Amino acid sequence: MPEGDTVWRTAHRLHSALAGHVLTRSDLRVPRFATADLTGRAVLDVTPRGKHLLTRFEGGLTLHSHLRMDGSWQVYAAGERWRGGPDHQVRAILATADHTAVGYRLPVLELIRTAEEQNVVGHLGPDLLGPDWDPEEAVRRLTAEPSRTLGEALLDQRNLAGIGNVYKSELAFLAAVTPWLPVGELAPGVPERLVATARRLLDANKDRPDRRTTTYPRSRERLYVYGRENRPCPRCGTPIRKAELGDRVTYWCPGCQQGPSEPPTPSN
Repeated sequence: MPEGDTVWRTAHRLHSALAGHVLTRSDLRVPRFATADLTGRAVLDVTPRGKHLLTRFEGGLTLHSHLRMDGSWQVYAAGERWRGGPDHQVRAILATADHTAVGYRLPVLELIRTAEEQNVVGHLGPDLLGPDWDPEEAVRRLTAEPSRTLGEALLDQRNLAGIGNVYKSELAFLAAVTPWLPVGELAPGVPERLVATARRLLDANKDRPDRRTTTYPRSRERLYVYGRENRPCPRCGTPIRKAELGDRVTYWCPGCQQGPSEPPTPSN
């Protein structure tokens, strides 16, 4: 699932290609909006909000999209061959005289009034890469339910907007606790450091496609634990473990991350 830095980069690529230009073609391939035609409208901006994308048009309309697991927006020069997938996976086409933006496999695509954007993104917490970033509010939300596991709290977009499975695992490792430790059991000062680190990492990665969280000199490893099952922990050498629960994947080191070492059993 794309995380906040990936969505930020996608938004800025779309903004650079479309903003300030008039659409010469518009095709929304979802039943509810199949007859909507944005041709002739200028694109005002493309703004990321956590993992959401808001493409705004003159006349007070916004195209709201979310990538979820495998959606993507690709930008092509006029006349360039599209390479994002077969035609039946295309959900949206927005073209200007110079560029074409194609949305593939988008699970969320809806045309709304710009004045009503809060209906789709108003529930989100402080955006780690947004102008509304408020670390104190992020800490307050993250710790509001002391019995909740750290992993759940980090993934809840109502707390911090932009964190996914990769950053969840990496942040827990950097805090030296497992993702299943209740947030109420975090040592004093740790929630504040977690929030500050999350902001720093997403900001550092928003302009580069190869995400990196490691800071070890000359290290070939870009991530501490995510995707490194059975490989040695860079801190203590213990083999990294992996747990799966539905579509949520977690990586952690049982040697140097303190707290519960297995996901809690769901209650019936």
